[in-house]
Amino acid sequence: MNDIIQFLNQTNFNWSIIESVAVIFSISYVILAAKENVWCWAAATVSVILYIYICFTAQLYAETGLQIFYLIMAIYGYYNWNTNNRKLQITEWSVRKHLFLILIGALLSFLMGFYFATYTDSKMPIIDSFTTVFSIIATYMIIKKVLENWLYWIVIDLMSVYLYYNRELQLTSILFIVYTIVAIIGYFTWLRKKKSDA
Repeated sequence: MNDIIQFLNQTNFNWSIIESVAVIFSISYVILAAKENVWCWAAATVSVILYIYICFTAQLYAETGLQIFYLIMAIYGYYNWNTNNRKLQITEWSVRKHLFLILIGALLSFLMGFYFATYTDSKMPIIDSFTTVFSIIATYMIIKKVLENWLYWIVIDLMSVYLYYNRELQLTSILFIVYTIVAIIGYFTWLRKKKSDA
C-alpha cells in the first residue's frame, strides 16, 4: 500500500475538482446509454458543460467544439429517445455505409487537423481532429440506436486515452479507458437486445 501511495505522489497527477465531477457524470452517461436509459442524456449535459471549459483551457480546440456539439446532441438525444422510445429500435448499417463514413471522416480529420496545425496553437491537431470528427459520427449513431456506434467508440476512446494523457489530463485519460471497457460491454448488450427483439 505504501508503494502505491509513493508512486501516486511521484507521478504528479494533475486532477482537479472540475475534471473529477466531469468524469463521474461521463461514466454515468455511458453506463446509462449502454442500458438504453433516457437519463443518460442528463448526465451527458452536465459532463459536456464541464468539458467545454476543460478542453478549452487544455488548448484542445477541436475537442472544445466537439463538447459544444455534444451539448446540442444531449438535448436532441433526450428528445429523440423520450418521444420515440417505443418506436426506436436498435438497427445495423451496411458495410458500404460504414466504409463511406470512414472515408469521409478520415478526409475531414485531415483537413481539420491541417487547419488547426497551420492557423492555431492547437496541441496534437491531427489526433484531436480525428477523435472530434469520428465522435460526431458515433454520437449521431447512438442517438439513432445504431449498433455499430460502440465499435466506433472503442477506437475513438483508445485514441483519446493517448490524447488526454499527453495533455496531462490523467483522470480524463483513465475515464477513456473506462469508456473503452463500457463500449465493449455496450456493444454486446445492444447486440443481445437486438437479437431478443428480432
